[in-house]
Amino acid sequence: MTAARRSRLFWLIGLGVTLVVAGVISWYASSSPDGLESAAEQAGFLGTARDSAVADSPLADYAVAGVGSERLSGGLAGVVGVVVTLLLAGGLALLLRRRGRARAGTGD
Repeated sequence: MTAARRSRLFWLIGLGVTLVVAGVISWYASSSPDGLESAAEQAGFLGTARDSAVADSPLADYAVAGVGSERLSGGLAGVVGVVVTLLLAGGLALLLRRRGRARAGTGD
């Protein structure tokens, strides 16, 4: 097996594991409030909280709007989050790579 194939296989396995963790294992995450909510509740000012400006967005509260199953909704939100993050990071990496090659070609 060539080094390029091993590298590609490594990345594909990593992507698969990441999607399984985000889409399936996230079903078993704690349903307890996060640290900030817990601290606000203990301090007695949780009732003064207001919704975020993006509270009505399609992925608010770690769920996909319009999906009836809570588990499926949370899993889909995790998978969408992974895919969007990888697309943004990959796009940025390609942009920086091209920029670096363009500079190297101009002699700067």
